[in-house]
Amino acid sequence: MHIVVALKQVFDPNTPVVQLRIGAEGRSIELPSGLSPVMNGYDANAVEAAIALKEKHGGSVTALSVGDDGAKNALRRAVGMGADRAIHIAGPVGLAADSIVVAALLAAAIRKLPRFDLILCGRQASDTDAAQVPLLLAAALDVPGVVPVKSVTPDGEEALLVDRIADGMTQKLRVDLPAVLGVSNEINKPRTASLKGVMLARKAEVPTWTAAEIGLADLEPGLQLRRVSIPTPPEGRAELIAAASASAAGTALADRLRQEGMI
Repeated sequence: MHIVVALKQVFDPNTPVVQLRIGAEGRSIELPSGLSPVMNGYDANAVEAAIALKEKHGGSVTALSVGDDGAKNALRRAVGMGADRAIHIAGPVGLAADSIVVAALLAAAIRKLPRFDLILCGRQASDTDAAQVPLLLAAALDVPGVVPVKSVTPDGEEALLVDRIADGMTQKLRVDLPAVLGVSNEINKPRTASLKGVMLARKAEVPTWTAAEIGLADLEPGLQLRRVSIPTPPEGRAELIAAASASAAGTALADRLRQEGMI
C-alpha cells in the first residue's frame, strides 16, 4: 500500500495571542523571536495513522507539503516519525495558502508519484481552520473523500472501514480505495521520533518541486487574503473575598456578583 500524507507547517496554536504580531503587509502572522512554526497538529495525526498502517500491513509512506523552504522542517519530522520519502512543493505559505491552490498543487504532485492507494490529511489546519483541502483534493483526483475520520481499518485490499465523526454520532463507512481521508485527533497520539529517526531525518533528501515542474505555472488563487486582525484580549482582574466562614463567603460573593450585574 502506498500512502501519501499531505501536511502543513503552521505557527504554534499554543502561542499566546499577546505574543503574535501582524506582518508589515497586514496579511501574515509574525512569531516572536525564538519561536518556530510547527507541523499542523491534525497532520501529525495523519502521519501517525499512515505509519501505523504501514507497520501493520506493509507498504510505503510519502509526505508532501506546500509552502516555502521552512516546510521542509515539518517534512523532516514526518521522516523522523517513519515516512519513507518527503517532497516539498514550492507554493503559498501560512494564511496566504489558498485552499484551491494548495489542493491543485498537491494533486499535480501526487500524479507524478507512483500509484497511490490512500491519501491522508489532517481534517483542517490550525491557522485558518478552513477544512477544505482534503475534499478539494479528492475532487481533483476523482476519488472518494471522507472528513473528519477517527478510525481507519483495512477491509481487504481494495477498501477501508472508516469511522466518521458526525453531529452527535459516529458514521461507520466502507470506503473504496483509492481515497482521501481527513483525520481528526481522536484517531491516535502521534509518536515522538526516535534518535535513529531524528538522524535519518537530518540526512534525508527533501527535493523541491516547483509549480512549473508539475505543470501548474499559471495557477491562479481562488481566494485572496486582504487583511488579518488580532482582537485585543479582554482584560481580566481578580478580587479576593474574605469571610469568617464558608457561609459568609458565599453570601459576600453573591452580593458582589449582584453589584456587578452578573446575577
